[in-house]
Amino acid sequence: MLFIENLYSPQIKFLQRICKESKKHHVLQRAHCILLSYKGFSVTELARIFDKTKRTIYVWLNQWESQHFAGLYDEKGRGRKPKLNDNQRQQIKKWAKEFPKNLKKVVALVRETYGVSVSKRTIKRILRNFN
Repeated sequence: MLFIENLYSPQIKFLQRICKESKKHHVLQRAHCILLSYKGFSVTELARIFDKTKRTIYVWLNQWESQHFAGLYDEKGRGRKPKLNDNQRQQIKKWAKEFPKNLKKVVALVRETYGVSVSKRTIKRILRNFN
């Protein structure tokens, strides 16, 4: 059984503040989990309360033990990496100006030039991000 021990008063107050004010739900959940573990809730109880697996709870608690407050946040670089880099996006913007009414032409140019298959919807999303 893993319990969080040795929380100091400022840490407890800051965790409580995170629980009340955090805009990121996952950070709020993790902070709340740390506080409940400190109060003596078991990993099984925490898994049931947060509707997570025991393994996830152990990860949260171990991250707290090793990184403290930094362990509450996700690391950078999660999720799918973009298909196109910044230079390619700039070129797509130029092509869209050349062919404003024909995004199919832009899709074809991307496929020919970069060998990357994208949809019209992806092109629209890229163009929207420039505004």
